[in-house]
Amino acid sequence: MAYEVLARKWRPQQFDDVVGQQHVTRTLCNAIDAKRIAHAYLLVGPRGIGKTSIARIFAKALNCAKGPTPTPCGVCDSCREITEGSSLDVLEFDAASNTQVDKVRDIIIDHVAYAPARGPYKVYIVDEVHMLSPSSFNALLKTLEEPPAHVKFIFATTEAQKVPTTIISRCQRFDLRRIPMRDIMGHLAKIAKAEGIEASEDALLAIARGAEGGLRDAESALDQLISFRGKTIGEDDVLSVFGLVSRRSLEDLAAAVLRGDLAAIVATVGALDAHGKNLGRVLVELIEHFRNVLIVRSAGGIAALDIAAGQASILEAQAAATTDARLLRMIEVLMESEGRVRYSLSPRTLLETTLMRCARAAATVQTDELIRRLNECKAMLAAGAPEEAPAPAAGPTPVRPPAPPAARPYAPPPPAADDTESGSEEEDSTPSPSVREPAAGAAAAGALAAAWSATVDRIAVAKPRLGAELKATQVVSVDGDRVTLGLARAAADRLTFLEAAAQREPVEKALSRALQRQVSVAFQLVDAAVPAPAAPRRAAPPAPESGAARPPASAPQPPPGEPPADESAKRNARKRLIEDPGVKSIMKSFGGKIVDIHE
Repeated sequence: MAYEVLARKWRPQQFDDVVGQQHVTRTLCNAIDAKRIAHAYLLVGPRGIGKTSIARIFAKALNCAKGPTPTPCGVCDSCREITEGSSLDVLEFDAASNTQVDKVRDIIIDHVAYAPARGPYKVYIVDEVHMLSPSSFNALLKTLEEPPAHVKFIFATTEAQKVPTTIISRCQRFDLRRIPMRDIMGHLAKIAKAEGIEASEDALLAIARGAEGGLRDAESALDQLISFRGKTIGEDDVLSVFGLVSRRSLEDLAAAVLRGDLAAIVATVGALDAHGKNLGRVLVELIEHFRNVLIVRSAGGIAALDIAAGQASILEAQAAATTDARLLRMIEVLMESEGRVRYSLSPRTLLETTLMRCARAAATVQTDELIRRLNECKAMLAAGAPEEAPAPAAGPTPVRPPAPPAARPYAPPPPAADDTESGSEEEDSTPSPSVREPAAGAAAAGALAAAWSATVDRIAVAKPRLGAELKATQVVSVDGDRVTLGLARAAADRLTFLEAAAQREPVEKALSRALQRQVSVAFQLVDAAVPAPAAPRRAAPPAPESGAARPPASAPQPPPGEPPADESAKRNARKRLIEDPGVKSIMKSFGGKIVDIHE
């Protein structure tokens, strides 16, 4: 007896034998049970996934001696003839070799009126139907729309977009999908066991990877490996015959890219090229690998991936070592090169440079992260006040020596009569010195006034004219969620421009960002000499002696030998900025150094 290849020997004979297409087989079985059998079906999908096998099983189900039945017996004359391809009632028609309209007329149109020879139905199976000429499709339209009751059409195609819509609209369409890798591995293991072949799990995984979702390709590959190796098949045998890359080599190469190890990348690609591996296929499998890493990191679902059991831990470890933005950038770089590698004169060079770009994308700071860190640094400088320092390590707490007696706050000259009268009304009744905390509005106004010039400069980048007009304004007060800006009376003609909604919106956004809360803005005319709000004070000066006029409220002078409070705060803020880990990372990434800092 002649040898029969595995792809034919293990061709499914029942709907239950079909692998990975349950959505199609279940619909056809239900249609037979409910006696809702359509006159035309269109099966769409890539090669080797079961289109023709399903068509033959469906024909047996319709013409079986026990049928129509979803489980044909396979032993009656009709079932055996259909399996052997000798049935007069089931005609398989290859459209690729019979494209002319005369062939379609002779084989189909002129014979549909004749009754079937044995069974209840005459079934026409047209493979690669998209190869028919436009004239053939047009000649088939009327017969396809209103065939005799005993005629059924089953069309199969790999390119549904080439089939006219007038044909598709007259059929029930079924889209067959690529078979999952785990299903292919299970089916190959079943065949190997029945054939007495010992194949390792890694070998079956390599065959399934190379099949790309086609079960017939996987069965043909297993048949070839049995001829090559005999009864025992290992992963190395599969890799050497089909030029594939082992799963571990692929994972090691991906790990080298993620940690930016250029030497390991060049060495690995050189070894793959020396062993004759298909470098274009390596690129495709790297895209799939990083896609799986991205799914694990962003969607967090291992169960949804079509992977072997041992790959889960590797994917989780690599997902924890990178970010979504970097993975997306690496996949983008790989996909750009995937279309060029097949036409490249030096695939090795293209693959090496592509992986080096991916390694840089994995190691460098991303733009969004850089902008976020810079915005945080700007906010620190704009606030002016130092953040709380972390608790010091265990040890003696340094005690600051008390200020010398001569270090009293400087008393300015007595104010005008109006100010003196106003100040005397607010004077405390107790003669002893008192410590007062500044109001929240005064503190916010002082901090905002110190950073107002820098805020105006940022506004001027997007709106130059608005920035120029705001140069003539100053912070008057911060009252809750309302900020008042003063405009000199001499520039009253600019008030209408500033109060327009188009100008107020960017100003309010800048102020809200500086104060870290939502605020509104109001403008008022003030004298040109109105001072900006003072920075917040920690303590009020001692009360004057009885009968003396109280000096106006102003920031106390620091003790001799100490810098002013606002200068100390700025110095601390700049020091924290220079020592900030994000700034250090940016400087290291770009190889730069800090020359100066401007608010």
